Amino acid sequence: MKVLASAVLALLLASAAAAQDLPSASLTRGTWELGSLVGTGTGLRKSDDTQFLYAGARAGLVLTGEHLPWLLRGDFEWAVDLMPVYTVFTTNGAVYGGSFKPVIWQWNFTHGKKIAPYVAAAGGIVFSTNNVPPGDTSWVNFTPQFVVGTHVFTKRRRAFFFEGSLGHLSSASLGAHNPGYNVTLVFTAGYSWFKSRN
Repeated sequence: MKVLASAVLALLLASAAAAQDLPSASLTRGTWELGSLVGTGTGLRKSDDTQFLYAGARAGLVLTGEHLPWLLRGDFEWAVDLMPVYTVFTTNGAVYGGSFKPVIWQWNFTHGKKIAPYVAAAGGIVFSTNNVPPGDTSWVNFTPQFVVGTHVFTKRRRAFFFEGSLGHLSSASLGAHNPGYNVTLVFTAGYSWFKSRN
């Protein structure tokens, strides 16, 4: 009888775990997000003849537990992107470089069962082999962005992520001229693993 009771209890616990919402179970306070990513995009308006291509890795840490009710329920994550491949395709040809984005302040909406949308404010820096935009500008540029994205969980602690961001790329007048790219639109896709302390 004890064996049967233990088996029934084990099945009930397994069912409860399986029924758990994947975002809430994966995006818990103290959880690390480790991922790989690729992305592409374009300049808009006056800079629509410029395209971007990049690849790299993401590391993030969920800093809070869940807050706010219902659809707004979520938590705050601080993430960082390192992109050793960051290519800018200008009218003068391809310019190669790398990018470091130390600030991704992200709110994860954890209400869903398999999908966790998020919004973020982000900022980074791009180092390139030649001046961007071409001319008497700078090989160092800054990239503030507003990001909208979503995690799509394939199972607990595993998710694809897709995001789009509107940004700006300019040197903050480090060079003699600072035309920059006033508006950029980029899309990123990646895959993340979530590692908790438990």
